[in-house]
Amino acid sequence: DKTVADMRLDHGGSGLTLSETAAGRDPLSLFATWFEAAAAHPDVVEANAMALATVDAATLRPSCRVVLMKGFDEHGFVWYTNYTSRKASELGPGAHAALTFWWPQLERSVRVEGAVARVSAAETASYFLSRPRASRLGAWASRQSSVVASEDVLSEREQTLDARFGDDVPVPDFWGGYRLSPRRVEFWQGRASRLHDRVLFSRDDDVDDDDDD
Repeated sequence: DKTVADMRLDHGGSGLTLSETAAGRDPLSLFATWFEAAAAHPDVVEANAMALATVDAATLRPSCRVVLMKGFDEHGFVWYTNYTSRKASELGPGAHAALTFWWPQLERSVRVEGAVARVSAAETASYFLSRPRASRLGAWASRQSSVVASEDVLSEREQTLDARFGDDVPVPDFWGGYRLSPRRVEFWQGRASRLHDRVLFSRDDDVDDDDDD
């Protein structure tokens, strides 16, 4: 039987490659091209899913979870969450974070690092009001990173909020968006024999080459 140590995939089956010339000089333009390809691929589910890594400033303990990107432009990458969650507590003033997108069907990954700040209240409201009503109620009912006594408690809370708000579900004051402004963006294209293509864009002088896989 195959062991965990035996599990490996020789990439390159997609036939895709990446060179510095093809990457161009604008990482966000390249990201847009790659994201559009992932979103259009019939086998990619939630192309906007990304791993978000944060660090507790006091203990220096890292944590990571998957969230959904809800926008990107020349200013950065945006997602939304409960401001009382663990990730939010690790994204205070001056915080930095890292994102990783992984699209195995295209043998592609993108890593992004940079400073994080909250988006404006107006931007949060614009996005929140575009969500389905059930999702807006869920934002009120869910207390992310907190213990729930039972599923019934959560269901009862949702029903109470449903009756309270009716059709007009407002933006919770404990919920909103964050934007990561990239300083480093690395594009990875899987190739055969682990000779992968990697192109790094950086605004820093401390460019490193920390892994080959």
